[in-house]
Amino acid sequence: MVLKRLLSTPLIAILRGISPANALAVGEKLIAAGFEVIEIPLNSPEPFKSMEILAREFPDYPIGAGTVLELDQIKKVQDAGGQLILMPHLDADIVKMSKAMGLVCIPGVATPSEAFMALRCGADALKMFPAETLGAAAVKAWLAVLPGGTKLIPFGGVNQDNMQAFFDAGAHAVGLGSSLFRPEFSPGRVGELAQDFVRAFRSTSQKRELRRGG
Repeated sequence: MVLKRLLSTPLIAILRGISPANALAVGEKLIAAGFEVIEIPLNSPEPFKSMEILAREFPDYPIGAGTVLELDQIKKVQDAGGQLILMPHLDADIVKMSKAMGLVCIPGVATPSEAFMALRCGADALKMFPAETLGAAAVKAWLAVLPGGTKLIPFGGVNQDNMQAFFDAGAHAVGLGSSLFRPEFSPGRVGELAQDFVRAFRSTSQKRELRRGG
């Protein structure tokens, strides 16, 4: 279901620093704007509680955990209702255990060598990180050599100024962090930014379809 959701609106909301007290209000704004997948990084305050709140309130929307660094965190994510494991790095043991537990796993990779290794470990998609350093040209170059159908998702520094370039290069989705959410932003502000991102994606998507048709 997670990857299917990403086909609809391929924007992942990264709520780094979200508190349980704010999780529901922010989640409501994101989903109302059209977001399909929400990530709670585990270095946020009480991340499993925030995850549980969102998973309970929005059972049809995949809630995931980011910055997963330890094996014992995987079970905690699952117990909180999380369906998605994201990491800033490649850890074969985390990938394999996540898959064995029926969770979707998207490890972080910064080189083609790491990308191939992650796929061999069973990764469902690849988190290209940090995207702002690697650039959109790397997406196109990597996809030219990776197995057909590989889902490459840039994270780190993606914003409205460069999002189109990543999609044009072949990115399957993008992760949106501080350009969408910061702890000091009100839920209303997050909702406005979310609407802007969804409009921008749909506009660029229509332009790409027109170019293909022409």
